[in-house]
Amino acid sequence: MDTPRQKHLVLILAREFASNLSTPTLIADEGGRLVFYNEAAAAVTGTPFAEIGEVPLDEWTASFVPRTLDDDVADPAPAERRPTRIALDERRPSHERFLITSRDGVEREVEISAFPLFAHADEFIGIVAIFWRT
Repeated sequence: MDTPRQKHLVLILAREFASNLSTPTLIADEGGRLVFYNEAAAAVTGTPFAEIGEVPLDEWTASFVPRTLDDDVADPAPAERRPTRIALDERRPSHERFLITSRDGVEREVEISAFPLFAHADEFIGIVAIFWRT
């Protein structure tokens, strides 16, 4: 039987911090699994975290069909341009503006800032992404 792996203390502390923020915030682990988003993010996504649960971040992100706003034309955003993917793959901060359609069917313009979490300089733990509604 597969036992669930215990969350790293950094992820636990990040979740506690995010749960007290009024800014929409999500957290993913080092493998790219969405492990939490706060109530403010639920207002943007249209669905509370308790209904979604832990899922691969790319699967969750794809449900919003993030689109770029280059030249006022909304094209699907390639994964390599998404701040969450950049923070996960390149382990560096990233910021981008997108148009998303939330699970509740509402179209929103958001800016996303994502940054990596480290326990030590060489121990990557996951990422935090903050959504700024424009």
